[in-house]
Amino acid sequence: MGMAPVAHVLFNKFMSFNPSNPDWVNRDRFILSNGHGCMLQYSLLHLFGYKVTLDDLKAFRSVDSITPGHPEAQDTPGIEVTTGPLGQGFANAVGLAVAQAQTAATFNKPEFDLINNHTYCFFGDGCAMEGIASEAASAAGHLQLGNLIMVYDDNHISIDGDTKCAFTEDVLKRFEAYGWHTQWVKEGDTDLEGIEKAIATAKEVKDKPSVIKLTTTIGFGSLLQGTGGVHGNALKADDCKQVKKKFGFNPDESFVVPQKVYDIYYAHGAEGAAKEKEWSKLFEEYGKKYGSEAADLKRRLSGALPEGWQKHLPTYKPTDGAQATRKLSEAVLEAIHEAVPDLVGGSADLTGSNNTRWKKAVDFQPPNLGIGDYGGRYIRYGVREHAMAGMMNGIAAYGTIIPFGGTFLNFVSYAAGSVRLSSLSHCRVIYVATHDSIGLGEDGPTHQPIETLAHFRALPNMMVWRPADGNETSAAYYVALTSKSTPSILALTRQNLPQLESSTVENAIKGGYVSVEAENADITLVSTGSEVCICIEAVKYLKDNHKITARVVSLPCFEVFDTQSKEYRLKVLPDGIPSLSVEVMSTLGWERYSHEQFGLNRFGASGAYKDVYKKFEFTAEGISKRAVATIDFYKGVKPRSPINRAFQQLI
Repeated sequence: MGMAPVAHVLFNKFMSFNPSNPDWVNRDRFILSNGHGCMLQYSLLHLFGYKVTLDDLKAFRSVDSITPGHPEAQDTPGIEVTTGPLGQGFANAVGLAVAQAQTAATFNKPEFDLINNHTYCFFGDGCAMEGIASEAASAAGHLQLGNLIMVYDDNHISIDGDTKCAFTEDVLKRFEAYGWHTQWVKEGDTDLEGIEKAIATAKEVKDKPSVIKLTTTIGFGSLLQGTGGVHGNALKADDCKQVKKKFGFNPDESFVVPQKVYDIYYAHGAEGAAKEKEWSKLFEEYGKKYGSEAADLKRRLSGALPEGWQKHLPTYKPTDGAQATRKLSEAVLEAIHEAVPDLVGGSADLTGSNNTRWKKAVDFQPPNLGIGDYGGRYIRYGVREHAMAGMMNGIAAYGTIIPFGGTFLNFVSYAAGSVRLSSLSHCRVIYVATHDSIGLGEDGPTHQPIETLAHFRALPNMMVWRPADGNETSAAYYVALTSKSTPSILALTRQNLPQLESSTVENAIKGGYVSVEAENADITLVSTGSEVCICIEAVKYLKDNHKITARVVSLPCFEVFDTQSKEYRLKVLPDGIPSLSVEVMSTLGWERYSHEQFGLNRFGASGAYKDVYKKFEFTAEGISKRAVATIDFYKGVKPRSPINRAFQQLI
């Protein structure tokens, strides 16, 4: 209620959008970072003529409605990104502004200002307190994103009550320090003229992002206005009636909108439709002069990849040299960056370790710094893992760019809130997560991920890849790039790994395959990443020392393997033979693919990586010892494959 005046001014006076086509690329974007106030946004969408009806508003927060309790991009036409956890929308808005700047620099020509939209975002005290907003604000200030305008709802209330109990900093001074243009409208409830002037001034600032501090009254007009009691609670019947009466409505009517209100809002929606029509004519002329650029923009907006891009993916023979999968990832990026021009990436200050930058990459930077330009495709996120992930969700939502970002696998956990929203929002985002295990060695337990893969494998709609060699790494990129609505995490090694005998891109894109087959095998060793080659060494050790025949399965991606036919999965993990999983991480989740599990359910150790592996017995001998114990345990039994589960068809 307190933000209704600024929303009215912003949407009617400044924003360009077409309710009949919510996906028009040059529309202005609006993000509600304080997403608990989403009924305001749903009401606006209804009034402007989006496909949000009064019945949808009545169904607010009910099962299967398109008006959920926080904005969700997949549910409601006109919602740009999924917000809810505070600060996420703020970071998304920065990402949308980055995408606009990069897309404009790529496609605009002197006589064709094709991409020139603004991103607007509302955020509150809760967002301002969250660390991700601070990270993203710092990045936006450095990047000088003049296309980004934030409105800070300064109502002094959070769930615990008055913000003086926990939040007394000067927010505008903080944003000034970040390099933002700042303004303050002190009477946010009533000063429509001041609000309009502030937004107009912000639009004129081209070299800085802008924030407008808007002092408002939470629950403006209600009997509980200005108190924590109106935060998230429905107004009582008598309060609803007096609010309606106060603002000139019939207190006995509900869900009634005067026709003149519809007329005002529909008129602005019609103006937006006319603007899109003008833009389409401009784009048609653009296509006549810049045919290849127009075709590329159309392709990007469709979500399709350039034809034949996959032919550029590197492939490897067993005789090729051993390499770390982080280097193999770098080889993929080097090979495909020209073939997939919409691939834009970066790193959270770990470029040299993540190997995320191809040789001729240009940095995405403000041109006046002299170290790149807005057409650059490599983003220096700084030590801001969480903001990087939140910004990438916004970049992906813009519709013209496929983002990737690098950090150590252990520090993807720093970004977990945003990673979860990548999955929930169906974003095509790629997390390049290097230093994936105790194999990073000397940095020790603080940097060695143990529980991380189990955490992210538990996320619905997330593909977690842990490739064992070059072909599996290429396969991971192939599936990540062709999956339009699923994000991916690529867990990559620091240490060198050999190219495997049976590895092919075609095998690996199934998520799992038989790496070493053997007739009448006594056991199946199931593994991922750097442990696959050790399992293959264990095959020989078992044969030479125990007269045991073993087969090996590489399972680089659980989620993709799970989508294969049951017949195929049973060929990989057949009935009648015990299986042992081997991975230098938590064993949680491996019971779905193995009868017994060999993993690391404790923290690691600091030392040379081979010594650390030896300490925890992740060696051919250590694996063999556990394989023998597994065979002994199942002696005389033909165990059913873990694939044969009672609820398999229901999951």
